[in-house]
Amino acid sequence: MNNTPKPHPLVSLIPVVVLIALLAVVIALFGSDSLSGGSQIALILGMAVCVLISTAFYHVPWRAFEEQLNKTMGGIFITLLILLSVGMLAGSWMISGVVPTLIYYGVQILSPSFFLVSACIICALISLLSGSSWTTIATIGVALLGIGQALGISEAWTAGAIISGAYFGDKMSPLSDTTILASSAARVDIFKHIRYMMYTTVPTITITLIIFFIAGLGLNSSGALHIEEYTDGLSSTFNISAWTLLVPVVTGVLIARQVPSCIVLFISSILAGITALILQPHILCQIANDASLSQAAAMAKGLAITYYGSTAIETGSAALNNLVSTGGMSGMLNTIWLIICAMCFGSAMVASGMIASITRVIIRWVRSRFTLVSSTVCSGIFLNITTGDQFISIVLTADMFRDVYRQEGYEARLLSRTTEDAATVTSVLIPWNTCGMTQATVLGVPTLTYLPYCFFNYLSPLMSMLIAAIGWKIKRIATQPTTTDEISEQ
Repeated sequence: MNNTPKPHPLVSLIPVVVLIALLAVVIALFGSDSLSGGSQIALILGMAVCVLISTAFYHVPWRAFEEQLNKTMGGIFITLLILLSVGMLAGSWMISGVVPTLIYYGVQILSPSFFLVSACIICALISLLSGSSWTTIATIGVALLGIGQALGISEAWTAGAIISGAYFGDKMSPLSDTTILASSAARVDIFKHIRYMMYTTVPTITITLIIFFIAGLGLNSSGALHIEEYTDGLSSTFNISAWTLLVPVVTGVLIARQVPSCIVLFISSILAGITALILQPHILCQIANDASLSQAAAMAKGLAITYYGSTAIETGSAALNNLVSTGGMSGMLNTIWLIICAMCFGSAMVASGMIASITRVIIRWVRSRFTLVSSTVCSGIFLNITTGDQFISIVLTADMFRDVYRQEGYEARLLSRTTEDAATVTSVLIPWNTCGMTQATVLGVPTLTYLPYCFFNYLSPLMSMLIAAIGWKIKRIATQPTTTDEISEQ
């Protein structure tokens, strides 16, 4: 196996270039429908090019691809289960009246001028407590998007504020799986990792909040025209009740008790379903749309459809109709399909050795502290683009640079921080990455639409490189530690 020729970096770029070209064609042809099948075909064709080159010219056996696929797919099973649970939750929270109630009261409380900065802070706090950007965006994020629409604020701006806050909390929470993964992959104590991230993350979120504050003051909101339309439509369609808020309260308690995200989402969906049966029976019967059934049977059928299928409620307002429509678990199937195809492409790139070949070139750029950190950032972003998954990106980035940081005499926590500054937060900006696909689906806002407004997410890697250039709180170590305990605190 050691005698197997390694692919040249330029050859390794061929599948990436083909993929990018195909995605560009797909977006041009299908536009907003590009995630409904076109992008999946592009990813599979990109994988085919990678496999063809590897087997024909570098004698990589097909079994190597199978083994990597089995390993990768096994690792994303829980992600797919969470996506289905998110679909259940999104449908049940809407039909039960949870989201409509939050929107109803929210539009009357939140000021349009301070809405963006408020939305960012709210999502940051919830994500910090829950450790999950996905859970935050799928619950309070959806409600905030509706409030923003009612206030006449662009959904792109609102989605940017929601995602910026959610990924700040996810990044800084000790409960976050990405935070745990980044610290463990770099072999750094998680709390040392979090404290060290504050030097780049606090300035970044501060700049982000300032941008949203100024933008909120300058946005031309037509909220006064929409608030009454939304409140009247919601109150005439749903049974708006403070009792529905027991569902998010119980969900918050489960999150605080560190119950796994998948279980939290499922329990919250069941509670929302019970709430729908009690408070919104007329809506469930409307969804069932079957006059031959008794009311109890129609309600049961309507609830089942809410969990698994698409729903459309007539509110008397076209804008509000779009807001309260849901997709259930079936609405997540295109995303799941895309994730599987993205994992196929990423697995092929890893198994063929092409990822390693490209990253070796990046590592050669290392000439100083700044180029070391910049190379790590570029690798994290590149892996997010090519593998389509932030978890793979985090692990591969840490693995590739661990020895380089040690040899250059830099602390392992600099590696763990840079990995999170690059791989964790930029994943949501890539349309075919698991995070980008999921949040675009949950919020109903295309990735490329919200991307320019996710200031925290693309300022984080830039801040990481700026701090490296300045050298603030970065120092060389006298020894080359092999364990976390040997890394001294500053």
